[in-house]
Amino acid sequence: MSASGSMAGSSAGVMVGGAMMAPNKDIVTNALNSKDHTTLVTAVKAAGLVPTLQGAGPFTVFAPTNEAFQKLPAGTVESLVKPENKQQLTTILTYHVVPGRYLASDLKDGQKLTTVEGETLTVMTMGGSVMLHDSKGGMSTVTIPNVVSSNGVTHVVDAVLMPAR
Repeated sequence: MSASGSMAGSSAGVMVGGAMMAPNKDIVTNALNSKDHTTLVTAVKAAGLVPTLQGAGPFTVFAPTNEAFQKLPAGTVESLVKPENKQQLTTILTYHVVPGRYLASDLKDGQKLTTVEGETLTVMTMGGSVMLHDSKGGMSTVTIPNVVSSNGVTHVVDAVLMPAR
């Protein structure tokens, strides 16, 4: 399906949030174009993580949608993006990032992924879906897999993952 034959169709890009995600752009640049990830982009900027996520990588990012952030208790996002809560915000965001490039086909049932934050996510697969189990017992489902960028891959998820600390 792809012009270059690499990564099974990923070189053509994937539509996310009404925009085509380009494999030749970095993770942040692609996220900036997704109308479904404005909250995530605001949070990444507030945490000062833009330079990191524009770095060489590779990174695998599990990217919560605006809707996922809305599932958090009222006022949570507004509180987290305040300068005095930067460390807590950074902890939560880096819990969504795994060093390396993991396509959905690389994620196996029961696999433990060590995040940049230092804790683990557990992969669960069921009926063709990939889900992530976080340190607090929460679950997130990958809704759009394999959004390939120049410095990694993003998987859109439907819930914010929470580390134990």
